[in-house]
Amino acid sequence: MKLSPEAIARLEADLANAKTFEDLMGKNGAIKKLLKQAMESMLEGEMAEHLGYEKHSIDGDNTGNSRNGKTRKTIKTETDTITLSVPRDRNGEFEPVVVKKHQRNLGPIEDKIISLYARGMSTRDIQAHIEEIYGLEISPTMVSNITEQIRDLVEQWQARQLEELYPIVYFDAIHYKVRDNGTVKTKAAYTCLGIDKHGRKDMLGIWIGAAEGATFWLSVITELKNRGVKDIFIACVDGLKGFPEAIQTVFPQTDVQLCVIHQIRNSLRYIVWKDQKEFMRDLKLVYTAPTEQKAEFELTQLDQKWGNKYPIVIKSWNANWPNLSTYFKYPQEIRTIIYTTNAVEGVHRQFRKITKTKSAFPSDESLTKLLFLTYRNMQKKWTMALANWPLVISHFSIIFGERLAKYLQP
Repeated sequence: MKLSPEAIARLEADLANAKTFEDLMGKNGAIKKLLKQAMESMLEGEMAEHLGYEKHSIDGDNTGNSRNGKTRKTIKTETDTITLSVPRDRNGEFEPVVVKKHQRNLGPIEDKIISLYARGMSTRDIQAHIEEIYGLEISPTMVSNITEQIRDLVEQWQARQLEELYPIVYFDAIHYKVRDNGTVKTKAAYTCLGIDKHGRKDMLGIWIGAAEGATFWLSVITELKNRGVKDIFIACVDGLKGFPEAIQTVFPQTDVQLCVIHQIRNSLRYIVWKDQKEFMRDLKLVYTAPTEQKAEFELTQLDQKWGNKYPIVIKSWNANWPNLSTYFKYPQEIRTIIYTTNAVEGVHRQFRKITKTKSAFPSDESLTKLLFLTYRNMQKKWTMALANWPLVISHFSIIFGERLAKYLQP
């Protein structure tokens, strides 16, 4: 059985009038009403199938069984309770499936629409899916109104208070096509992934479309400080323009490590194919050296052998060396996790899985919402500390001393 047009109209009106997340998902919110009516509609449909005829149909005459009123049943959802009117039959044979007898908890059906949206489905795909699986007719407008409410969650998340210390922070960017004033532009989603003092990952923020440079990164770093961050030991970045200067302005004690893997990839773009294997063999002696002194010696050797043929590549390594070589001052356990921005790139790979069907986003806001929901799904698995974190934090306690100790106090 499907909801009547009048019921759908009332629900859409509730959604249109929703101003807060509470109006949508709260005790008397539009989603709770939608869930209640959908569940009761499905129960009526199950009863009709059990008896073999629709309510008030003459087909039920002299069948030996009939409807016999309703009972009230309260079930728990993930966030609240819902009181349902469950139909009964006179012979007591009706065994509902959607809410079984003695069942007191309901699965997370109320999150289905947002969950489907978080997996990259369009509003019309969600509409078709809900109708096919649950037999419930909803309009694309209703789906859009529901997902629109995510904006409040995003704003609260982006402005939330942060930890005082993040020993390691990764910055990187991923690019998307976004509509802007009638034209499609390529914009960047800049992401900041922090590792807290317990070794657990946390996304600190997402910024869309801002022009990269010292001014932009200064605003980002300042925002992190205003949200409670007092210290960062190491910031790992993908050659983001203006970043080292910005972080040194706000957190002057922070070490900046440029991603070695990105530097290698950029270098190979300028090396002809027939030379790449030999060049990489020589270059590996630089970035895998046991000490910075040895690495600088190998970089000089690389310059002498390849500098005339590939001056752009060698010049780039020399110019970026102060920030490329930061990891040499740390032991191997720390080098392994800071010489590359692979940690945040793993997040971006998950973003791409969800967004790969989107040729262009209608707005910056729609892109932010989907990335936020994707992050929220990933975060559920971020319960374990990084591998070897006890060793890492032990090294940090020696290297940074009081800078770390004051944040480990009970």
